[in-house]
Amino acid sequence: MEIELVEIRDFLALQHPFDLLPAELLNQLPAKLSVRYIRRGQCFPPEDSKGQNLYIIRTGAIELRDAQNDLLGKLAEGDIYSSECQLIEVNEASCHMTLEDSLLYQLPCNELKNLCENSEDFNHHFEADLTRRLQKAAKYGNHKVDVGIASMTIEIGELIKKAPVTLECPASIQQAAVMMSEHNVSSILLTENGLLKGILTDRDLRRRCVAEALDVSTLVGVIMTKDPITMRSNELVLHALMTMTRKKINHLPVVDNDKIVGMLTATDLTRHSSANPAFMTSQIRKSKSLKEMQKILQRLPELQLLLANSNISARHIGETISCITDVLTIRLIELVQADIGPEPVPFVWVSGGSQARHEQSSHSDQDNALIIDDSVTAEQMSYFHELAKQVCTGLDACGFIFCPGDAMAMNEKWCQPLSAWELYFKNWVQKPEPMALMLSSIFFDLRAVHGDFSLHKKLQQKILRLTFKNSLFIAHMVSNALKHIPPVGFFRTFVLIHDGENDNTFDIKHRGIVPITDIARVLALSEGISRINTTERLKALCRTRSMSKGMSESLQDALEFIANLRIKHQAEQIRKNVPADNYLPPDKLSSLERKHLKDAFEIIKDAQDYLRSRYKLA
Repeated sequence: MEIELVEIRDFLALQHPFDLLPAELLNQLPAKLSVRYIRRGQCFPPEDSKGQNLYIIRTGAIELRDAQNDLLGKLAEGDIYSSECQLIEVNEASCHMTLEDSLLYQLPCNELKNLCENSEDFNHHFEADLTRRLQKAAKYGNHKVDVGIASMTIEIGELIKKAPVTLECPASIQQAAVMMSEHNVSSILLTENGLLKGILTDRDLRRRCVAEALDVSTLVGVIMTKDPITMRSNELVLHALMTMTRKKINHLPVVDNDKIVGMLTATDLTRHSSANPAFMTSQIRKSKSLKEMQKILQRLPELQLLLANSNISARHIGETISCITDVLTIRLIELVQADIGPEPVPFVWVSGGSQARHEQSSHSDQDNALIIDDSVTAEQMSYFHELAKQVCTGLDACGFIFCPGDAMAMNEKWCQPLSAWELYFKNWVQKPEPMALMLSSIFFDLRAVHGDFSLHKKLQQKILRLTFKNSLFIAHMVSNALKHIPPVGFFRTFVLIHDGENDNTFDIKHRGIVPITDIARVLALSEGISRINTTERLKALCRTRSMSKGMSESLQDALEFIANLRIKHQAEQIRKNVPADNYLPPDKLSSLERKHLKDAFEIIKDAQDYLRSRYKLA
């Protein structure tokens, strides 16, 4: 074999999936390749190519875009472009573009077909259905799927089968009752100018009308429940179950952007959940002691494994576990108060960090705080210190370990009246010192869990007024956010840890997920957006000047892909009875996963470069 062909063969032998080829096929391959050279700025694939081909990038960089000119990805050394062979479905652009002078190896599709026919391992890489291959790779073959658990992680909208029954006000009680009878429903939604104003149920008719001997000509507004609790159609069924259980209600109006979508009832949930009626949340709610809850929460890692094996999205797994943590927190508060008595003044328990964002995994510590009404006295503060101590200790006993940074309500610094919290944030925003920036990932992501939610709402409104268009504070936040960079080197190789403990891995949470979370948070604060969940922040940001639709969608896709890899990694550790962590070894990923991961990191890097440029940071 000529020396040039030997050199090409040696290069291919190091590239996946060509490293799967038997030696005989690999030795024959170089002679079947054409060498192509494309200068920077020229179209890709080469316009003068004959027939359909697969391309292997030897050197250079190529940018792939769709017909709308949205970025699909980038190719660099060792990457393969195979869509001309119709092996991976891609929405093609009229012309991709070379970013650098590039050297390519060109292989006719019929030669690729011959390789696939003669090597089973090689062929597996080029299965026609990319989606099916990814789903297959994400599952663990011999584990059964718990259908009941998976059923709780679908969106509420999937259970809404009927149009909502509504009645425009003003209307009488009799008119409402007649309409309920005609439609054979146990509840009706009352509207004004098409907007939801109240709900009337069979129970309301019995208690507030018949029992009170009201005239049926009375306006229905007198007995309806005004401003009822609502949910969005994209929220989880588990979240609806938790809300109904906590509020002791049987009807939940489903409303998207002020538009009434439908009504979710307890009967709907019972019918839907018949496959597995023993839900973890229900068991927690019924618990009479911390010992009972500890036993229930021991199954949380198993739940994460089952959800991962059920091909549930990382976002919905995060929301599921966060909802369970909410229920656990509420029940702990109730049990502690049954022992020490009711609160002397209003308060609200708030979660922070990943729980607040609905992005928890079973491998999460606790972040929380207490906001207390300003009427509290020095003597009454001892009550809240005891409440916080017992609840945080209970969370730790149930597997949500104490926060290493002590960002918990049991730390008296984070158990304060509303006015003290307002002063905290005022100082953090006006004097963005390192401590304030360190706490930003926790306390700028607060969500009310139990108590007087208005206290949290007042604080949140104060925070957003302080941060909205505050260029100095946001610039400091951006600078802090840029400290978490994706672990990819100049030549798109992974930058790995070599510390003796986690060798040849990278921290997928802090180098992949946290950068996106930071970007979404800082821009949401700058735009006065109240959403806490990272995906919801990114969706809201694309309607502002801070982020384009393309960047928003790319970051959402990158977050979901990276988070799915993290869930899969932790599920494998749980399956092996190994403590779950965030240290991912890239050599455990498939070639396709590594390529997609590099693309996801490239998206993050581009977004960070955009922030660096926008806020003029070096």
